[in-house]
Amino acid sequence: MPVDRRKAGIFAAAVALRLLLFSAFPTLPDLLTSRVEVSTPISSFKRLQEGLFLYTHNVSPYDGGVFYQAPLLLSIFTLLPNPRHYPLATGLLYTAIDLLNAKALMTISDSGESVTGRFHSSLRKHIRWDGPAIAAWYLFNPFVLASCLGRSTTAFTNLAILQAISSAVTGNTLNTMIALGFASYLSLYPILLFPPLMLLCYDRLTLSKKRAPGQAVFTLANLGILAVVIAGFLFASYLVTGFSWEFLPATYGAHLLVPDLTPNVGLWWYFFIEMFDSFREFFLGVFWLHLAGYVGGLTVRLRRQPLFVITTLVGIFAIYKPYPSIVDVSLYFALLPLYRHLAPLTRYTFFAAAAILYSTLLGPAFYHLWIYYGSGNANFFYAITLVWSLGLTILIADHIFAALRDEWEQENPKMMGKDVRQIS
Repeated sequence: MPVDRRKAGIFAAAVALRLLLFSAFPTLPDLLTSRVEVSTPISSFKRLQEGLFLYTHNVSPYDGGVFYQAPLLLSIFTLLPNPRHYPLATGLLYTAIDLLNAKALMTISDSGESVTGRFHSSLRKHIRWDGPAIAAWYLFNPFVLASCLGRSTTAFTNLAILQAISSAVTGNTLNTMIALGFASYLSLYPILLFPPLMLLCYDRLTLSKKRAPGQAVFTLANLGILAVVIAGFLFASYLVTGFSWEFLPATYGAHLLVPDLTPNVGLWWYFFIEMFDSFREFFLGVFWLHLAGYVGGLTVRLRRQPLFVITTLVGIFAIYKPYPSIVDVSLYFALLPLYRHLAPLTRYTFFAAAAILYSTLLGPAFYHLWIYYGSGNANFFYAITLVWSLGLTILIADHIFAALRDEWEQENPKMMGKDVRQIS
């Protein structure tokens, strides 16, 4: 089989760049690991190391109330050399994750699902990037490089989500459920991607076969598979932790109840710092309902484009989940180039890009002034995170408008490129 020199060159350059950064700047990974923009209480590599130390010394890592990550991650990292003495081994693991993500993105791009699906075919489907270009966009994205160097464990969740999507576009439903089950086991919130992923799997199965099972039967069957997969991961965790279910409240309770209010780029931490304890349960429910409420509406309204629904939900999760970081945003930015054909229809790209760039540059400065110089307070840093969230919100909303306009133009091709206004 001939080797695609372009793909090989992109992958080789990405590996070389990461190895160079790990080798030439040995203090940079630890610096990024301590940054709140990269690491959160549930994804911090430093907390993983602490949990790993306790685990290898036959002490429950969940006793101290500091380690909130899934037990199977401990099993994975016990196979690696100590990162303090052999940091390159961990760097190679995260480099391999980035390469697998890039390969999955190429598979998604090559499927053409973003421009042509079962019910939708964009009139601008010729405006698109190919797989290697999208892989290069991902591998050399500064957010992705910072995520790799910072060694956030959210990278494993992103890997599982991309593997689920790439399996779905190829019609491999079983692998989709296994990958989605692993992502949900690690971070809980990816289970909300089940409805659009099911629609994507069903559409691809219908296109590849003349006959397909009923959609209700198909959904229930795969829901059962997903439940079995998650149960399998939980039972494996039960065995790994020495026949204990102690990890359940420590891992998933941290996601649901948000006990650690360490500052991050999200919206939850400051709100709950200021919240009276008597109202905490109510607003926890409100915040989670707000996060989950987008799934049904987007899935129903954009039924023709399930891959776009998944992309949009990934972006929404990056804003409204309890402990977001730039690692979550990097996943949304990885999927966004699949919709290059929507760029002519967007209206506020400049404002969104300006807000994101503004907050990216000033966010670390504001945090440093607050924590180290004492020149500000929590409001100082929280204000710039609001600008960050605003920029992402504008970007997501603008692309939703573009996708709806693209659908409308498919139904009304004579109106392509024309201004449409509603007059009341």
